[in-house]
Amino acid sequence: MQNVSPFHIAIPVHNLAECRKFYREILNCEEGRSSEHWVDFNLFGHQLVIHYKPKTTEELHTNPVDGKNVPVPHYGVVLPWDTFRIFSEELKSKGVEFIIEPYIRFEGLVGEQATMFFLDPAGNALEFKAFKDMGQLFAK
Repeated sequence: MQNVSPFHIAIPVHNLAECRKFYREILNCEEGRSSEHWVDFNLFGHQLVIHYKPKTTEELHTNPVDGKNVPVPHYGVVLPWDTFRIFSEELKSKGVEFIIEPYIRFEGLVGEQATMFFLDPAGNALEFKAFKDMGQLFAK
């Protein structure tokens, strides 16, 4: 697999202080630049920016995947297999409430992967996943 350039994603949060603490202390993201309205983080080598936006009343939407209700939209990182295992255990030990607990999706099929979903304090859905065989990332 080729070297991948870091992605940049900016997401809305209605409580900058609470989300800043979550990304720094729960997800162990190193904090970068910031202002009164936004904060940069290093999310496994990618640039995540949380931006203040007033809270909305929009409900979480889901689509069915492998018998589970997957939140849409969501974002995250594809991690190495062992990193996923360690990271998921760290999240469990910190009391993170999962929408979808860590499990193996599409077991024994093309695209078999470990995956988990949870929300940040602003209700943004995150998915972290891993493939034993990274060649399966885009397999049909």
